[in-house]
Amino acid sequence: MTIALSPATPAYQRQLTHKPFFCFLGKFRTSGNVVSLSASANYVSLRVGASRLQPPVKHAWGKRRGIVRCATIEEIEAEKSLIEKDVKERMEKTVETVRSNFNSIRTGRASPAMLDKIEVDYYGTPISLKSIAQISTPDASSILVQPYDKSSLKSIEKAIVNSDVGMTPNNDGEVIRLAVPQLTSDRRKELSKIVSKQAEEGKVAIRNIRRDALKAYEKLEKEKKLSEDNVKDLSSDLQKVTDEYMKKIDTVFKQKEKERLSSSEKTLLLEMEYYNAAAAAFPCPMLILSI
Repeated sequence: MTIALSPATPAYQRQLTHKPFFCFLGKFRTSGNVVSLSASANYVSLRVGASRLQPPVKHAWGKRRGIVRCATIEEIEAEKSLIEKDVKERMEKTVETVRSNFNSIRTGRASPAMLDKIEVDYYGTPISLKSIAQISTPDASSILVQPYDKSSLKSIEKAIVNSDVGMTPNNDGEVIRLAVPQLTSDRRKELSKIVSKQAEEGKVAIRNIRRDALKAYEKLEKEKKLSEDNVKDLSSDLQKVTDEYMKKIDTVFKQKEKERLSSSEKTLLLEMEYYNAAAAAFPCPMLILSI
């Protein structure tokens, strides 16, 4: 941009003895008949007459330091997706851990999962039993352990005896058989407490995962990557996911509770479910049964 004033222009009648009405960062000397102003994004100069005068400081905008770059929408969405993915993966692992712990608890019915936590001293190295033997259930009250290496039979038998599965192994030199005893009333009550405790631990882990995700959202808000309304919406969606996985733990818990019941208790439970379903389907003064 260039502005030139000469004696031929009316604007030249302005008294040059007064201070210029332009504002610059610096002081300038004036002389001559023609005043011109040149400006660009990086350079400002004032020319008086034929001489060219420059301000004492030239603004080097191209050499900025400490530049702050705002995150793009794609980067923000990527961070949100990463948090959501991490939440679901951790919650899914928590449910699987609860299910695995439940399977290792002995109930009245035989299951290969009862031996999942047993480790065998195999040539000086602790190895999971299921990795060195085939485990099956020929019937509902027995477990069959067939090692891939028959020389490990003694080590497997010792590991089962030292474990807390509560079963005595029968080693015939080829395979090991385990008879699953029926649960006593006291043992059923004890197992019920253990199962309830493990289910609650799983729910606590789910809540902790939710807490970590909320902290991550709050951090994005402080960094001005998310607005307060965004955080509220994401927190609402996060609560729905949390409730979903809480229900999954409740489902696994109820399934395990049914396994520990005796035949008569299972029959009673089925009758209760029948009457409760009828009461819900037909609104009338009926007694809602519960354990």
